[in-house]
Amino acid sequence: MTQQRSNRRLAALAACLLVAVTSSACRQDMHDAAKLEPLEQSSFFKDKRASRPLLPGTVARGKLKEDVLLHTGKDGEALSETFPFPVTAGVVERGRERFDIYCSPCHARTGEGNGMIVQRGYKKPPSFHEERLRAMAPGYFVTAMKNGFGVMPSYALQVQAEDRWAIAAYIKALQLSRTVSVSDLTAEEKDRLDRGETEPPAAEDDGHGGGHGGGHGDAKEAHGG
Repeated sequence: MTQQRSNRRLAALAACLLVAVTSSACRQDMHDAAKLEPLEQSSFFKDKRASRPLLPGTVARGKLKEDVLLHTGKDGEALSETFPFPVTAGVVERGRERFDIYCSPCHARTGEGNGMIVQRGYKKPPSFHEERLRAMAPGYFVTAMKNGFGVMPSYALQVQAEDRWAIAAYIKALQLSRTVSVSDLTAEEKDRLDRGETEPPAAEDDGHGGGHGGGHGDAKEAHGG
């Protein structure tokens, strides 16, 4: 009886070892499978290159810019007067945050163009409060951020498309702040002003803060597409 138990244990151990060996062999075969490393030579293609160039018209996943207005700031050939999504308090607050990070070093937080870099010798940009810029459409500021303007470089890599519009909304709010009168305020805003409250109420998360992961609402509906 004892001998039988011992034999069964040995058989089970042998089976486990066999499974382990065969499994590791299969795994190693997968590691050693024929493959080409990046930039390695290949005899399969005429030009001998294993790394193939992208086919014409290839678009990376998530990079198809179907919303022309959102990505260019233009409605047809004209600079857009409208936004590709509703401008809420959350959008303006997001614009203020991005403006303070990327724009204020030159334009200053007030938009007057005397930022800290300008104070140290960089060419002074025009004030956003000049009549010429006050009359500009929001799309003008979006295209300037995307393409650059004068000595200002492009910020297309640093500021994503939705944030460019958020910044444009904040610039228009800055401009409005210089000319708005008490009579233009709502009753709630007048009450807050009387109480000495200078900070805006906390903005709700409307999908335009943080990552802007495509949640800018129905853009086509918002701008009449």
